[in-house]
Amino acid sequence: MADLHITLGNKRYSSWSMRPWLALKATGLPFTEQVYCLGSDEMNNWLATHSPNRKVPLLQHGDLKIWDSLAIIEYLAELAPEAGLWPKDREARAIARSVSAEMHSGFQPLRQNLGMNVARTYPGFAVPEAAQADVDRIQSLWTECLRKYGANGDGPFLFGAFSAADCMYAPVVTRFVTYDVKLTPECQAYVDAMLAQPFVAEWIASGNAEPWVVEKYEL
Repeated sequence: MADLHITLGNKRYSSWSMRPWLALKATGLPFTEQVYCLGSDEMNNWLATHSPNRKVPLLQHGDLKIWDSLAIIEYLAELAPEAGLWPKDREARAIARSVSAEMHSGFQPLRQNLGMNVARTYPGFAVPEAAQADVDRIQSLWTECLRKYGANGDGPFLFGAFSAADCMYAPVVTRFVTYDVKLTPECQAYVDAMLAQPFVAEWIASGNAEPWVVEKYEL
């Protein structure tokens, strides 16, 4: 098999990079990675030369380049079907893809007002009304998935075992911690389980250890 290599934005801030990196870890496939600081000249020069859409993440598999987080996850699911990135059950798989697509395309107020920053916390942060509507919708999605599909004994995640859907919502988990978002007990238990998941914990630790602080991403 050709080597897998993923290029990422720095782990402190880059939600879109976090998602496929977690999926890669979940496959168990060997890979290499390169991390650039968002907005740096080094990153911009690399993007101009290598990335079809001038964004990260970018997965390279031999000569093949795959961009966009969800497209990378879908590719990995086909490359390593035994990893179970999507649920085996057809109905559960359809819902997992639906909630993942909603995360991929929606929740703009949440993104704009609660930027990802795994190295900071803001106790007592006042969530704007528009972003709170997104928080409420996400909690509704999580609760439905946990109750209908997650309670099958395979694990504490949205569809039982750790899956692509959890990869897609992992940056939201970190945002809820960063901004001290108040959650229902059921959703808080999911956040706690995600924080304890080894790959998620590894990403957060790496983000905290990075030397870069970009003022535009700090409150």
